Amino acid sequence: GGPPRGPWEAWSLLAAIAAVTERVLIGPLVAATSFHSPPMLAKKAATVDEISGGRLIVGLGAGWNRAEYEAFGFPFDRRASRFEEAFAIIRRLLAGERVDFDGEYYRVSGSELLPRPRPGGPPLLIGSQGERVLRATLPHVGLWNAWFQWFGNRPDGFARLSGRVDALCEEVGRDPAEVVRTAAVLVAPMAPEGRPHHGSHGKAVAPLQGSPEEIAGGLAAYAGAGAGHLQLVLDPITLETIDRCAPVLERLR
Repeated sequence: GGPPRGPWEAWSLLAAIAAVTERVLIGPLVAATSFHSPPMLAKKAATVDEISGGRLIVGLGAGWNRAEYEAFGFPFDRRASRFEEAFAIIRRLLAGERVDFDGEYYRVSGSELLPRPRPGGPPLLIGSQGERVLRATLPHVGLWNAWFQWFGNRPDGFARLSGRVDALCEEVGRDPAEVVRTAAVLVAPMAPEGRPHHGSHGKAVAPLQGSPEEIAGGLAAYAGAGAGHLQLVLDPITLETIDRCAPVLERLR
């Protein structure tokens, strides 16, 4: 019901960020595999990883926003099935393999990335809570991400969701300790602007806010809940809000 809004295209922006930074880790959160042919998405990822000097985390997902699919003309049906095929191609290409694949949705012959990616390729992150997608990816990814609406923007909710990932890791033969847990946490270091935070992922949730000490304590609690990496979803997303996070980070250190 509100006015249209949207970001710039992710891979172009990541390339620009990679070129003007030196330390920060970068990556899409997360790239819908059905927005590109799988080899082209792998090619973009390998190129951005090279520009950044090996600082890319390749976040992947099956997609969810039907309006985007329809606006750009991408097929919206059978997203999990399409994702499983795309993921198999992307992970093998980024690992440096030459790939032949004949699936229901994607077919590639003699596909390889040249210049080759770094040994082992950039780390893969899966952003999903869907059991089918997790079963397909947990044997291979290095990181798993949970969006704040999935766990109510609370450490205890994150811990419960992470416990499901533990169980699925064991079912597919992966040591749960090998998959880093990451959380996207909604943070409002100043008065939030009040934009909705529900989308398709669940009901609206309250942001983490308060003094720098309170926000730092709230973020630190995620380490106790099993998170090894956090992404801050700032409200509002402005330079002033980013500046307000500086004392929070100082207290976390």
